[in-house]
Amino acid sequence: MILPVPVYPDTSELVIVLLLAYVLDIAVGEPPFSVHPVVWMGRLIGFFKKNIPANNRRIYGLFIGLTTILFGCTIAYLVMLFMGIESIPAVLRYLVAAYFLKATFAIRCLYGAANEVRSELDAGKLDSARQKLSMYVSRNTSKLEEGQVSSAIIETTSENYVDGILSPLLFYACFGPYGLIAAYVFKATSTLDSMVGYTDERHREVGWFSAKLDDVLNWIPARVSVIFLSAATLVVSLVYHKIKIPDYRTAFKTGIRDGLKTPSPNSGFPMASIAGALKIKLEKPNTYVLGNGFVYPVSEDIKLTSWIILVAAFFAIVASSIIIWCD
Repeated sequence: MILPVPVYPDTSELVIVLLLAYVLDIAVGEPPFSVHPVVWMGRLIGFFKKNIPANNRRIYGLFIGLTTILFGCTIAYLVMLFMGIESIPAVLRYLVAAYFLKATFAIRCLYGAANEVRSELDAGKLDSARQKLSMYVSRNTSKLEEGQVSSAIIETTSENYVDGILSPLLFYACFGPYGLIAAYVFKATSTLDSMVGYTDERHREVGWFSAKLDDVLNWIPARVSVIFLSAATLVVSLVYHKIKIPDYRTAFKTGIRDGLKTPSPNSGFPMASIAGALKIKLEKPNTYVLGNGFVYPVSEDIKLTSWIILVAAFFAIVASSIIIWCD
């Protein structure tokens, strides 16, 4: 059986789809679960998780990983076929492609999560803030103090700048006409890592492939994020002059200095950059401390983090567009 060859989009079409995806994300946010491609991948992984065998778990983990990535590639391939049907109006083709590209990154969702927790802290509802936080982090939040709650949501927001924004955009941009497929390869890997890439007894063997591949795919974007976040810090510092002024120099220095202080080879770089930008200490008890010597964050730092992430996301869109044009 010979699969049909899609008509590969040209440079201008790739940029149009990217910009439309960005507008869709900012204006609408996440689509309903029933029509969300990442949720589809998650359900497939969930089905496999229900049937983890007692033996040969590493091989089963490889099977889960490759099958999920193939599923993601198939979604992107079908969208590319749709893009090549010239009898369909170009506007509709671009919107469909933009919808599926938008599913690989989440700017508005990331901002919304941070804002939810900050709003509860500002209202003095620490218990509610802990409960909201528990939806976004894996640690036990029931006994966290206010500074620890602020730290945890800032950590996950800054870490997810790489996983949830920068990496999928760079994969889309750097692989030219195959960009959508590359973005889905990354998103499938990231979803796998978030669902099976743990070190507990149940997931250690099954999730080894997904966790290692996620580390490899995020290696360059994580380190590049220090530059994007430092530049975004500079922009925010020019317009924000209330409680504190973010410091782009310290953002860069701390990002480089503390980037490898986390168990993950990648997550420390964006988190340390934010710690330096706001001169705050981000700490996961008994695991890592970033920005040692600074003070614990307050709710105002959550808002500043959100602003820096929004600006850095815009820079990622611009940089991706430039990469596509120069390819």
